[in-house]
Amino acid sequence: MQRRAFVKSGALALVTMGLSPRFLRRTALGMELPGAARGKTLICLFQRGAADALNVVVPHGEASYYALRPRIAIPRPSAHLGDGQSAIDLDGFFGLHPSLQPLKPLWDRGLLAPIHAVGSPSATRSHFDAQDYMESGTPDVKSTPDGWLNRYLATKGTCQECASPSGRASPFQAVALTDQTPRILEGSAPSVAMTGIDAFTVRAGGTSAAQLEALYRTGSSDVVHASGSEMFEAVKTLRAANPQRYQPEHGADFPRSQFGQRLKEIAQLIKANVGLEIAFADVGGWDTHVNQGGANGQLANRLGDFAQSVAALTTDLGDRMENVVILTMSEFGRMARENGTGGTDHGHAGAMFVIGGSVKGGKVHGTWPGLEREQLYEGRDLDLTTDFRAVFAEVAATHLGAAKLDAIFPGYAENKPVGVL
Repeated sequence: MQRRAFVKSGALALVTMGLSPRFLRRTALGMELPGAARGKTLICLFQRGAADALNVVVPHGEASYYALRPRIAIPRPSAHLGDGQSAIDLDGFFGLHPSLQPLKPLWDRGLLAPIHAVGSPSATRSHFDAQDYMESGTPDVKSTPDGWLNRYLATKGTCQECASPSGRASPFQAVALTDQTPRILEGSAPSVAMTGIDAFTVRAGGTSAAQLEALYRTGSSDVVHASGSEMFEAVKTLRAANPQRYQPEHGADFPRSQFGQRLKEIAQLIKANVGLEIAFADVGGWDTHVNQGGANGQLANRLGDFAQSVAALTTDLGDRMENVVILTMSEFGRMARENGTGGTDHGHAGAMFVIGGSVKGGKVHGTWPGLEREQLYEGRDLDLTTDFRAVFAEVAATHLGAAKLDAIFPGYAENKPVGVL
């Protein structure tokens, strides 16, 4: 099989770091995928850049919030300001940023559970380190080689509901809609990273070198042909869904943004019954040091796309949301006081959303620490009252059925449920 034909016929880009023919043979589609069986699915959405929790889930009942943010605070709920100009009240104390209006119906239906003052116990304000700790699940430990979702897959073994009749797990058990494998899925368990269904990129964990490309260049066509054929089968399986012709259901309208389209493809994968158990996508642009804005502006625009995309995903999935949990995260929150350039600097605790049919929604979870000076972390940030591992562990155990939490979150012994599931 000539190299030119290999590339042209598949339009397939293989990211070869850690990718070996053995991996391809182990995970490629050489069997019938599951049909109508619906297992549990976890969708993790990472807001990279540190989303401002105080303007996302607004403590409009806290007087100190308005004292700390005279220019960028979200006004208290008010019918007099007009649509989109004040906080959307949730419980008389907390509200949503007005750009999160598309998520309000999920709250009303009991599908949305915000968690406030949640995050990493690490004191770092480095984006790189904080993201690493959140994805590895080991705060302040830089030597952890794998991500917590990969450890979940490794400790669980074959997902019976995600497996083919032969007992092998689907190669699409864990899929990231990203340019490369995210830290959270790095490790020994196989996963797939794709930029899109119609042209996807595959990566594997492990320590193998780029054997496939090396073998291919040396002309070992017997090995390359077999591996390439398996990957073409995987390509055909995903393309059979014909992403260009995919029509969302129930009136779902996905934004044309990259994030919106990636959530659309996650919905498509779930409904295609390819054995998807873990899905991951991320979106940047949350580092609002300058001109953050309040009800309008930079953050509002970002939140609008985020909320519309998530709402479209839940609408498209319909009753499948009974078996789906969406978990949002960001590496840390932002400083409680606005800065001199109309923005916010790196902070400490943040906020998460947990969304799904099995979620105990209609309530803001977590313990609110307050925003008086003596209540702030280091006198400047929202204090942490919920360790992110408590949320992750509860989702892993209650939704996915994980049993070996000590292996998934080494060094974390509290295991105190948050109560969102």
